[in-house]
Amino acid sequence: MKVSVIIPCYNERSVIKDLLDALLNQSFPVDDMEVIVADGMSTDGTREIINKFAANHPELPVKLVDNWKRTIPSALNRALEKAQGEFIVRLDAHSNPDQEYIKKSIQALEEEKGSNIGGVLAIKPSVDTWIARSIAVAAGHPLGVGDARYRIGSRAREVDTVAYGAYRADLITEIGPYDESLLANEDYEFNVRIRKAGGTIWLDPSVQADYLARATLGALASQYWRYGFWKLKMLLRYPETFRWRQISGLFVLSWIVLGLLSVWVRFARWLLALEAVIYLVPLLISGVIAAIRRKDFRYLLGVPAAIATMHFSWGAGFLWSLVTSAAAKLSGRE
Repeated sequence: MKVSVIIPCYNERSVIKDLLDALLNQSFPVDDMEVIVADGMSTDGTREIINKFAANHPELPVKLVDNWKRTIPSALNRALEKAQGEFIVRLDAHSNPDQEYIKKSIQALEEEKGSNIGGVLAIKPSVDTWIARSIAVAAGHPLGVGDARYRIGSRAREVDTVAYGAYRADLITEIGPYDESLLANEDYEFNVRIRKAGGTIWLDPSVQADYLARATLGALASQYWRYGFWKLKMLLRYPETFRWRQISGLFVLSWIVLGLLSVWVRFARWLLALEAVIYLVPLLISGVIAAIRRKDFRYLLGVPAAIATMHFSWGAGFLWSLVTSAAAKLSGRE
């Protein structure tokens, strides 16, 4: 077996069939592939869909692995334990890889371009609503995700992290599996260890996949709160990995502090008003540009709302992680 595709999954009945179909239709030979879905004991019929697909397409081996912890790093590790391939390709249930995805990923690894190869994600709406379309635009916008090259596109280059990734299976022996103490940012932490071991993270824009963004602002807020919360845990371990795009915590803190001070201090009110104007102007510009390009005035509201949701949710999660970590340390629990 040459390639093992590992996929964490939980209650993904609306998307898992599309992903399996995309893997079946890869240009890479299915005889050299296996697919391992680590499922968190789904209750929505996802498991039945996977089993039916496996029965209907014996030419592509599909294994269903139980993930009782229902966390992403646990799912990845349970899948790795069953993997028999020389190469590992990590995907997500919300992803839809281009037909050449696996072929080009393995080719880049065999050409030794990097230790972990990733591509560029095209962010797509998961449902056909105006807010879902706005969220998809925001999730691929530099104002929303900063310099995350795998979301905004780039030339082929060495980067700090990639989405998903493809690597040789023996890399796990060298640096260890995914960190199950992190409930988010497990890919980034994995890539940090690769770089610390002397490896390279390589972005190849020819490796492409669609990614289905969250459908509602509430779901988006939950996602980014979780990202922010667990990012602090990462930075406490690896402070040298801090990037400017991760200043949302300080940004949210400034709004809280100035908001409280403005009750008593007039100057704080002016500072808060100034900060709001400086922040809102580029948000509104992003909405105007999206509305003009897509000829839909609803992007005027939707894109700024989605970007602001990402910023404030990430920052709030980061701050809450800071507070709880400090409290745990003072109480002697850390």
